[in-house]
Amino acid sequence: MTDPLTITLLLAALLFVLLASGVWVAAALFIVAFVGMWFADAGATTQIMATTSWGSSASWTLTALPLFVWMGEILFRTRLAENLFRGLSPWLGQVPGRLLHVNILGCGLFAAVSGSSAATCATIGRMTLPALRERRYDERMSIGTLAGSATLGLLIPPSLILIVYGVSAEVSIARLFIAGALPGLMLVLLFMGFTVLWAWRHPERQPAHEPASSWRERVRALRDLVPVVGLIVFVIGSIYLGWTTATEAAVFGVAGALVIAAVTGSLNRQSFFASLMGATRTSCMIAFILAGAAFLTVSMGFTGIPRALAEWIAALGLSPALLLAMLTVFFILLGCFLDGISVVVLTTSVILPLVSAAGIDPLWFGIYLVLVVEMSQITPPVGFNLFVIQGLTGKDMLHVARAALPFFLLLVIAVALVVIFPAIVTWLPAQMRG
Repeated sequence: MTDPLTITLLLAALLFVLLASGVWVAAALFIVAFVGMWFADAGATTQIMATTSWGSSASWTLTALPLFVWMGEILFRTRLAENLFRGLSPWLGQVPGRLLHVNILGCGLFAAVSGSSAATCATIGRMTLPALRERRYDERMSIGTLAGSATLGLLIPPSLILIVYGVSAEVSIARLFIAGALPGLMLVLLFMGFTVLWAWRHPERQPAHEPASSWRERVRALRDLVPVVGLIVFVIGSIYLGWTTATEAAVFGVAGALVIAAVTGSLNRQSFFASLMGATRTSCMIAFILAGAAFLTVSMGFTGIPRALAEWIAALGLSPALLLAMLTVFFILLGCFLDGISVVVLTTSVILPLVSAAGIDPLWFGIYLVLVVEMSQITPPVGFNLFVIQGLTGKDMLHVARAALPFFLLLVIAVALVVIFPAIVTWLPAQMRG
């Protein structure tokens, strides 16, 4: 059996069955790759697997991944979320929507030191949701702002998924980090703008007023923001100015996170080893998925599927805009069943040649891909942020998904904006030094 279309359907069905049955994503990728090699009648399968698995893991660029994961794990176990809430609240008490904006800005700031959407959602949610409930803010809007804003963990550097994409697509991680900054800021402004409009339209669904804070209280509150903002500025600024590579910045980020944890009194033997083990587990999971995806990529090459798919799409004569529209739907559907990192490593090798042939910049495409994967984080049935919020609130998945729907639509608008105005992504990297 050598027909690429038939093999594609069979392998896709096998992958779906394995994932639906609860098999680990990485293990499912290896199994499907072995079956693909069998269909292709390729020899030396185990040697090929060993070579590709090692090649996908033995990358100096990939060293930044476990370091940024560890930085996020350290800060996850500090009083950072509590400090963010205390530091932001005095400044937002009189803005329409008031403390709902703490969800948005808190997620934006924590995303810049975490790199993980789920960690951002859990950390900020533990602090803000009880406080907003106690002050009688609208529950659906409280959940919606958290669900939407936590997706910033995938985009705002140091994003783990951007590191994975950069390694898979052989694109500069430093340039990807810088490229994600303006789209991340754009999303923050979109979320805050929507919250302001909602507050003007529904004044009855929020507390009557928040006690006004004096300027002295506001300035004092800034002290709680200085550590995290300083770490963000140093890590991202050092990359932008060409002082460090992404890996070197990650080392400084870990050192800075340890200092913050020590200063806030959160660093002890237990928290240190807990952060180290958490980072190890997450990094090993990602490395295992990358190895499985690399082996599957080689297997697909033997079967001829990528070439057949490229020829089929080329025969359709799609314009770049129509191709992106189709890919958007494809990635959203795929994201309903896989986590973001799995989506990236599973599709990059097949999709990127088509994108390059259409004249689309791989750097720009990386940010577009992350934006679309962000949408899948709040799309049932496997939206990771929805699971986290369900655990925090005890609400059913449908209730959480409905609350997140407006922010899903805002992400659609963000994707449209970067397609229409690609300079939102490409302008800042073009200004990088070094």
